[in-house]
Amino acid sequence: QVQLVESGGGLVQPGGSLRLSCEASGIDCSIYIMGWYRQAPGKQRELVASIGSGGRTNYADSVKGRFTISRDNAKNTVFLQMNSLKPEDTAIYYCNAMRLAVYWGQGTQVTVSS
Repeated sequence: QVQLVESGGGLVQPGGSLRLSCEASGIDCSIYIMGWYRQAPGKQRELVASIGSGGRTNYADSVKGRFTISRDNAKNTVFLQMNSLKPEDTAIYYCNAMRLAVYWGQGTQVTVSS
């Protein structure tokens, strides 16, 4: 059974930082395209960042220069380092694994507010 478990969300002030983690079980995430998506209230789910099996990364324009996606294959875990957070980054953040099939985590809430 495949599971993606996100952690690290919470409440942070504007300009602050958070680090999200996504621990995978049931798959070898090193051979998957791993991604972070987010969904704000009333909006569609959108891609935030992704990392391929070779390490190539891709970012939404809105987070370039502020967010960094990385992976630790030994721990089967993907991270999203989020710096200089803005209120518009408030959303539920979902981990995603894609290869021949697509898997989703349950999501973790990130709230940026003073």
